[in-house]
This record gives sequence, C-alpha cells and structure tokens, in this order.
Amino acid sequence: MSNGFTYTIKSIRFDEHYEPSDNTRLTTNFANLARGEQRQENLRKAIDMINNCFNGLAHWDNPNKDRYSVELDIIHVDIDVAGNGETFPTIEILKTYIIDHKTNKRIEGTVGNNFSSYVRDYDFSVVLRSHNEGKNEFTVPADFGDLHGNMFKDFVQSSVYKANFNKLPVICLSVSDNKIYRRTSNQHPVLGVEYLPNEPSLTEQYFQKMGMKVRYFMPPCSVAPFAFFFFGDLLNDYSTLELISTLSTMETFQKIYRPEIYNAHSIAGEIYQPSLKNQDCSLTQVVYDREERNRLATEQGKWCAEYFIQRHQPILEAWSAAFSDQQAGY
Repeated sequence: MSNGFTYTIKSIRFDEHYEPSDNTRLTTNFANLARGEQRQENLRKAIDMINNCFNGLAHWDNPNKDRYSVELDIIHVDIDVAGNGETFPTIEILKTYIIDHKTNKRIEGTVGNNFSSYVRDYDFSVVLRSHNEGKNEFTVPADFGDLHGNMFKDFVQSSVYKANFNKLPVICLSVSDNKIYRRTSNQHPVLGVEYLPNEPSLTEQYFQKMGMKVRYFMPPCSVAPFAFFFFGDLLNDYSTLELISTLSTMETFQKIYRPEIYNAHSIAGEIYQPSLKNQDCSLTQVVYDREERNRLATEQGKWCAEYFIQRHQPILEAWSAAFSDQQAGY
C-alpha cells in the first residue's frame, strides 16, 4: 500500500570528485567531508581508509593487502506524496561494490550503511524538542517516529526498491554514549564479539519503528562495538565480503566523526560505556566540521517541517494510520 506515493532513485558516485547535490543533507557523513578547501584531499584520505580497512579484514589470499577496493554510490531517494510530480528528498543511503583486482570482478556489496533522513531531523530536532520544552523530565511522544518508520518500510517494500536492490538494507551506526554494553561469549569471524546494551536506546526504538532489529558487534580490528540495524538474519543473509564492505565504510566514517569512541587508544572491555569526552584518542587527518553538523541538524528539521510535513500533513497522517493498520493485519 503506497496510496499513490511514488519513489524515485538517483545514484551518485562517492569518489574524490564528489560534490553534494542541492537536496543532500549537509550534515550527513559523506557530504560533510566534501566541502571546504580540503574537500578532494578529505575524500581521497577517506577512500584510502575504507580500502585499507577492507583489505585488513579480508586478509585471506591477500598477502599484500591490496587485492580489493570499495566503490560507493550514494543512493538518493525522493518521494512524490501528492501525485503531482512534486518530490521531496526522503533518505540517502550508501551502496557498496567490491572490486576484486585478482579476479577482475565487481561484486555487489550492501545497501544501507550510512543513513540520512530529513524526516528524522524533523523528529529529533523539532518534534522531540518541542515535546520536552519546559518539562522537568524527558519523555518521548507515543507516536514518535511512526511516520518516518512507515515511509521507510513502504520504500523497502516498494517495486522501486526491489528493482534496484537484491537484498534488504543493513545500516551501521555508532553506539550510544549513555548506555552500558556488556561483552558476550558469542563471536563472529568478521563482525567480531557481540555486546548487549543494558537498555534500548532512543535510536534503537526509532529504528524498530522502521522495521529493523539491532545487534552490537566489535570487529577484530576495532576498539568499540558498532550498532548494526537489519531485517532478517544479519549473520546468515549476507556474505563475508558484503559484511566487510559495510564495516570498512562505516568504521572509517566513525573514526572521522567519533574519534573519542572509534579512534580511542584503549579497547572496549567486558563492560563498556562509550564517552564523547574521552581525550585518549587520535584525530584522523580528515577535516570534519562537527559544530556545523549539530547546528544544521536543527535547520534541516525546520526546513522539513515547513516544506514537507506542514504542506502534506493531512495526507501523511491519514496514510501513516492506514499503513500501520495494514501492517498490523499481516
């Protein structure tokens, strides 16, 4: 059920020549790197980090650690709500491809990886802030994330998604700095050791409304766990190289964006609480404007409220309620 909602997909190569489009959220990881005087140097360094990480993880039959390289496409998704040809940018995700230089094959990787969404900006920067303004205790509205979650599920179930991608998305994010994670005895050869949080984070609950589950793993060469959001069976639905393509891409972005956690000098122990105040870490040579990112998130949320939510609110509310009813009937 899409009630006339139409999704269109555009693909942009992420390489040293990448320039963010007008509709790209400028706070998203790949767009932040591609701005300023050092943009091309930033992009080259980030891509080198991804390739080095990939070859470090895919070390078998790879004695010189140069067998593979990763190609990244930015997948930009627009939605037409009113059916009049007017579109709004909904999400951007990354599609990975693996180049095997030994066999000269181009292998499909994963879709998802990074996740960018204007409606998520609206939810966290506008809805949540307004809901808690003047209150002594932080709470979350009962319907928080419903519209965003339903739109994401509708896109993943759409014929457009199925025509472009063979598998469901995997999204890899940072762990929460206000949760405690405990190491388990479960270990995967690529994803590494599994951790469990002491309680669900708000991000975890938000992605649950998108239909996604989460597991936390710390890969062998990493110093902290990552949050992997997925449908189905993370450990069996994806090949080893597919999982490595996600890991190498997102570990690179997180080392740049969250060095306090992912470029720390100490490795997460059996009981681990991430800290963004950790000073025992190394900065990468890639320039990343975190202050601008935080400021723009609010501006982007307000822009989404004005040009998407308010403009189409009756249609969106009715559609989301009907979509939820339909999903509940399955």
